[in-house]
Amino acid sequence: MPADRGVAGAGFNELMHHPSRLAVLAFLSGCIEADFALVRDRCELSDSALSKIAKTLEEAGYVDVKKGRAGRKARTWLALTPEGGNALAAHLDALQAVAAAARSAAEREADANHQAG
Repeated sequence: MPADRGVAGAGFNELMHHPSRLAVLAFLSGCIEADFALVRDRCELSDSALSKIAKTLEEAGYVDVKKGRAGRKARTWLALTPEGGNALAAHLDALQAVAAAARSAAEREADANHQAG
């Protein structure tokens, strides 16, 4: 149905559709930057899963990955880029549009059923 495709069209981001990627981006949207371990724990991911997600999001330009040292320990920090923040906002807006369209369709159907019945 073409009308249904249009609801999610502008701003809907397939890269962010995966729940773990969306969780990481949403978490980072509330931080200036976050330690890898904190993101891993808060998003309930394994090290390998978060590494893969971080690489994918970094390649897309949505996340900056910075490696360094804190004392003797090697550390990795993740930060949402402005592009990533804009893409996340557009994706969330598109999801809200889908929900709004569903509410509107349900209300129209309820009104039609009420008038018919």
